[in-house]
Amino acid sequence: MDYTKSRLILKLKKTLRYVRLYGIRRTAVKVRGQYHMKRKFTQFPAEKGGALRNKHVGLIGCGNFAYSNIAYYLKKNYGYVIRGCMDIELDRAASLFEDYKLGYYSDDAHRIIHDQNIDLVFIASNHASHAEYAIDALEQGKSVHIEKPHVVNENQLFRLCEAMPRSSGKVSLGFNRPYSKIGREIKRYLDGQSGPAIYNWFVAGHEIPPEHWYFREEEGGRILGNLCHWTDFVYQLVPPESRFPVEIVPIPAGKSLNDMAAAYSFADGTAAVITLSAKGNTFEGVRERFSAQRGDALVNMEDFKKLVIEVVEKKYVTNLPHRDHGHEANIRRSYEMVRSKGELTPGCSVQYVWETGMLFLKTKEALERNRTIVLNSFDAVHAGL
Repeated sequence: MDYTKSRLILKLKKTLRYVRLYGIRRTAVKVRGQYHMKRKFTQFPAEKGGALRNKHVGLIGCGNFAYSNIAYYLKKNYGYVIRGCMDIELDRAASLFEDYKLGYYSDDAHRIIHDQNIDLVFIASNHASHAEYAIDALEQGKSVHIEKPHVVNENQLFRLCEAMPRSSGKVSLGFNRPYSKIGREIKRYLDGQSGPAIYNWFVAGHEIPPEHWYFREEEGGRILGNLCHWTDFVYQLVPPESRFPVEIVPIPAGKSLNDMAAAYSFADGTAAVITLSAKGNTFEGVRERFSAQRGDALVNMEDFKKLVIEVVEKKYVTNLPHRDHGHEANIRRSYEMVRSKGELTPGCSVQYVWETGMLFLKTKEALERNRTIVLNSFDAVHAGL
C-alpha cells in the first residue's frame, strides 16, 4: 500500500503508530524513504569531486531499504563513509547521494566495482543481480554485503561459492534477524537445551500485486524474496551436526503467489513449520510470531519486540521499547568485517553460504513442484568448490 497517496488522517495514524513501534528517528527516515522512491530531478546535482577522505564504501541499489537502513545505519554509526552509489534509476542514486553526502552517484555498477578506493560494497539491487554484482566485486578483491536473497538459482550459488576462496574479500549476508537482541536471546536459551526441537513461524507480510517486480520469473518470487529470512533463521537454530539431511515438505496454498507454507524435518528429529500469509494490508508492517520448544525451554516471540522464555519454573521476559529486527547489528557486522581495529570480524564461510542458499532454493522447488525434497549438507554432496 502506497501511504504517500493516502488521506492525511491515515498518514498521521501510520506515522504515530510507527513512532510507537520504532521511535521518532527511525520513523522519520522510513517516511523520508517513501518519498525518496518518488523523487525526480529536473537537474541532477553535481558530484563533489576533490578529496573523499574516509569514504570507502560502495552501495549498489538505492531503493527504500538501502536508503532507510543501509545508508542510515552506516551514517549513524560511522559517519559519511559511503563514497559512491549506483542505481539503474538515476533519480534514486542522486537522491541518496544528496541526502547522505556521498562523493558520486551513477547508473553504472562498473564504476563502483572498479573504484580502487572502495573496499566494501553493499548490494541491495534487484534480487537476480545480487550474486552477479557480488561475484564481480569479489573478483576485484572487495568485500561484499549481499542483501537477501544472495542468489536466485543454483548456478549463481555455485559461481558465488567458487569466487569466495579466490578473492581476498569477504562475504556477509543480509539475514539480519539472528543478529537482533531477541534473535540472540532465542538462540542462547535454545542452545542451552539438548535434543530435537519444534519451531513454528507465522509471518503476515505485505500484500504485493501480481505485477510487482518480485514476481518476474528471474527474481524468484516471495519464497526467495521473503521466506528466505525464516529458512535461514531456522537453519541457524539447528546445531550444525544435526541439520542434514533435511526433508522439505510443501504445504500447498492453492495458486497464491503471496501465501505459502513449508515443513522441515531435520536429521536429529527437529521439526519446523514456516507459514507466510499476505492476504491484505498489515498496518504495522510485517508481523511475526515464533514459538519453540527444546528440552525444558519454551519460547514465544512477537514482532521482535516481546520475548517470553520459560524454563521449568523460571520465566524470562524481554520487552523492548521498539522493534529490533537486527538490521543495525548486521550492517555494523558487515562494516566491521573490513574496518574493525585489531582482529577483523570474520566473513561467512562457503559452507554457510551454500547451505542456507540451497535451503531456500530447494524450498522454492518443493513448493513449485508440490513434492517433498531431501537436501544433504555441503560436504555430503561433494560440491567440489
